[in-house]
Amino acid sequence: MALSRAHALWQGQSTLIEPHQGFAYAAGAGFRSPVGFGVTLMPLRHPYEAALQARSVAMTTGHPVVAGFGPGPAVFQENMLGRPYPSQLTAIREYVTVVRGLLGGGAVDFRGEYFGYRGMLPPAVAPKVEIGLGVLRRGMAKLAGEVADVAVTWLTPASWLADTIVPALREGAQAAGRDMPRVAAMVPVALRRPDRTPAEQALASNAMHLQGPHYIDMLRKAGLAVTGQNTAADAAALVEGGAFVSGDLEQVLTGLKEFEQAGADEIILNLTGVYNLQGPDETTNELKSLLGALTGQKLR
Repeated sequence: MALSRAHALWQGQSTLIEPHQGFAYAAGAGFRSPVGFGVTLMPLRHPYEAALQARSVAMTTGHPVVAGFGPGPAVFQENMLGRPYPSQLTAIREYVTVVRGLLGGGAVDFRGEYFGYRGMLPPAVAPKVEIGLGVLRRGMAKLAGEVADVAVTWLTPASWLADTIVPALREGAQAAGRDMPRVAAMVPVALRRPDRTPAEQALASNAMHLQGPHYIDMLRKAGLAVTGQNTAADAAALVEGGAFVSGDLEQVLTGLKEFEQAGADEIILNLTGVYNLQGPDETTNELKSLLGALTGQKLR
């Protein structure tokens, strides 16, 4: 890894192995690096627990952490909490307020409509924990510009990032009188091989996302012909629209370069489709190929 441009390990929310525990296990096994959560879901834990877990990972790994949060789909919120958050953005703002206050090391005394806490984390020396927000659409991007350190995108085409997400981040940051958050673009990717098709890889990576109303809305606004009714056709639309990057090595590198040009400060390679269809060994080999090729690229 030291010979490539890779510098951090990211993990999305998982209900198989909880990501905080996964990173702690890896650290105990001797694999310690900066990590990011892109993203964990708010209904699963109170802001105090979220701050405690994020700082615990920073202390366990000895490296900085990006603690990314998102509300999750409305149906998930209802299943966990009995009802969705009536105001998604208000709930997120309050959640981040408590988490940031706790991670800042001082006492928190906050009561909001959805979240609140009075108290503090025990003092400790720990690597930096930054707050990230999962960002798909303009409203969330503007909020992230106001309150987050990092905006984490998933399945967003480079054109949507450039034309919608980055301007909204900048607008929110200017309104709050602060610097614009960094952009960490999680990009689902797979090299084209004779024994697989890009649409199959895209579907294996994003079948659940293609059923989410918030993802469907974002993708449609980005100009992709996604319906939410025909998953095979929708997966092909992801490839056609650049939300899923595929092709030979040169084509994939060109696709990743588009995300950098669109404003991504960090590009996170996600090979879930390869893993689900071809297994861990082929996924590892493919990641090595991509990282090896990126080493020679003139990127920022």
